[in-house]
Amino acid sequence: MEDALSWGSILGRMAFQFLPVWIGMILTFALSLTFKRKLGLYGKLFDSRVGVIGLGIVVFWLFTALFANMIVTHDALQQLSGLRNALPGAMVPDPKEGIYPYYLLGGDHLARDVFSRMVMGGRAVLSIAPAATAFAFMVGVTLGLPAGYFGGRFDTALSFIANLVLAFPVILLFYLLVTPEISSTRFNLLDFIIPGDAGAMCKVLKTWTPAAPFCLTIPETMAGVLFLFPIIFLVILWNSRFFTQPAQRNLYVGITLVIGLWLYFGLAYNADPLGLVSLPANILIVFVSVVFVNSPTVFRIVRGIVLDLKARDYVAAGQTRGEGPWYIMLWEILPNARGPLIVDFCLRIGYTTILLGTLGFFGLGVSPDSPDWGSTINNGRKLLNMIPHPAIVPALALMSLVLGLNLLADGLREESLKD
Repeated sequence: MEDALSWGSILGRMAFQFLPVWIGMILTFALSLTFKRKLGLYGKLFDSRVGVIGLGIVVFWLFTALFANMIVTHDALQQLSGLRNALPGAMVPDPKEGIYPYYLLGGDHLARDVFSRMVMGGRAVLSIAPAATAFAFMVGVTLGLPAGYFGGRFDTALSFIANLVLAFPVILLFYLLVTPEISSTRFNLLDFIIPGDAGAMCKVLKTWTPAAPFCLTIPETMAGVLFLFPIIFLVILWNSRFFTQPAQRNLYVGITLVIGLWLYFGLAYNADPLGLVSLPANILIVFVSVVFVNSPTVFRIVRGIVLDLKARDYVAAGQTRGEGPWYIMLWEILPNARGPLIVDFCLRIGYTTILLGTLGFFGLGVSPDSPDWGSTINNGRKLLNMIPHPAIVPALALMSLVLGLNLLADGLREESLKD
C-alpha cells in the first residue's frame, strides 16, 4: 500500500479541490473593486482592511457551500472499510475507478471522510443561518418600527412580550420543541369553534391539504405565525410607497401575495400544491426556534433606533408633507437606520451559526448522521485525546466562519460611522 500523504501534499490537494471557490472569489472581488464607488456601503467596505479580511472569509464559505458537490472527494455519509479513525492523508484501500484515493483530513469513528463532511457541514449551516436571521429581522423590523414610532400601550405590550422571550432559557426552549410529545402532537384549531376529538378531526383534515393549517403541531403553529411577517412587511412596504399609484401598488402587492403565500404554505405546513417547496420537520424546528429567539433582540434594537430617529428634522418634514406613518417609518426612518442594522445582521448570523453548532452538538433538531459542524464536533470529541482531527477540523471551520462574520461586521461599522 502506498504511504499516506505528507502535509504539503494534503494542503496542495485541498487547494486544488477548492479551485471553484478561488475562481468565484477572484471574480467577486474583481467586479466589486471595479464598481465599488457605485455599491454604497458594500463598496466602501474595501477601504477597510479588517472588513476585506472578514469579507474574504465569508465569501470563501459562501462559495464552498455553493460548490460543495464539486469540492467534496467522497460522499459525506459514505463509509469505507479500513478507514475508521484514519489519519489525515490516509490512502483508500484498493480504490476503485472513480473513487478519490485519499481521505485528505482523515476518517471519523464511522470511517467517513472528515474533509467532505467539513465541506457539506458548511452548506448545512449556511442554508439555515442567513435565512433564519433574515426572517428574524423581518419580524423584529415589522414590530419594532411601530412600537418605537407610536409608543404607548402598543409599545409597552410588545416590549413586555419581548422581555418574556428573552428571559426564557434558549437551550430549554429547544429541548422542549424537539421533545416528541410536543413536536409530534397535533391539535385542532377548529376545536375552539367545534368541540370534539382533536385527533380524529386531524386525521380527516390532513387528507384535505387546504385544511392543513387547522391541524398543527406546536412548531407548525409557530411557523404559521412567524412566516407571515415577511409577507406583511412587503405588503405594507409596497402599499406605503405606491399608495398614490394604485395600478403599480396592486401589481406589486399581488405578486408578493401569490409568491409569498405559495412559499408560506410550503415552508410552514408542507402544503405546497406544486410539491416544490418544503422543510423537513427537524429543520423546521431548528429554523422556527432560531427565528423565535432572535426576533425579540432585533425588535429591541429597531425600537431603540426609531425612538432616536423619530425626533429628526426629516421625520417632521415628512409629517408636514402629510405622509402616512408607515411611509415615514419604512422610507424615511428605516433607510437611515440601515448602518446599525446591517452590522447587527452580520453579527447575528455569527450568533446563529454558533447556536446551530451548539444545537448540533447536543443533537437537537438535526438527524444523527447530519454533517453539520456541531454534530461532527460532538461525534469527534469522544476520542479527542487520541484522534483529535475529526473534532478539530469542524471546530476550526466553525470558528473561521464566525470570525469572518465578526470582522465583516467591524468593517461595516467602521465605514458606516464615516457617513
